[in-house]
Amino acid sequence: MSTESTNTRTTPATTKSTADLIREVTELVPRLVQEELALAKAELTEKGKHAGVGAGLFGGGGLFAFFGLALLITAAVLGLAEAVPAWAAALIIAAVLLVLAAILALVGRSQVKQAAPPVPTEALDSTKRDVQAVKESARR
Repeated sequence: MSTESTNTRTTPATTKSTADLIREVTELVPRLVQEELALAKAELTEKGKHAGVGAGLFGGGGLFAFFGLALLITAAVLGLAEAVPAWAAALIIAAVLLVLAAILALVGRSQVKQAAPPVPTEALDSTKRDVQAVKESARR
């Protein structure tokens, strides 16, 4: 009677049959893949935002640099055409625009650096750990 009562108990996790293990793996792998894909999507979305902001700031910096150059040319023309203080005002505005362009370019560069590399590194690392765990459990 004691052998009969031990056979009716559930088997511990360490003595599961191959069929039970295969069934568990087929249930867990799709869920694991979905979770890893969701992590990769979230990570790429975040990096894409940084790249977009950085590109916009670079564009803004380029626009201000363009206007600054236009004002420098205007100041040079005004300075050569007449000896009046109008060129000095244009030169001051151009300098301010160029400083603003430099600031925007530096902020934009830092945003682009935050987006690099454009690979979901956290998701890849997590997937590698999952594969390693499955390999280790298969060896047991």
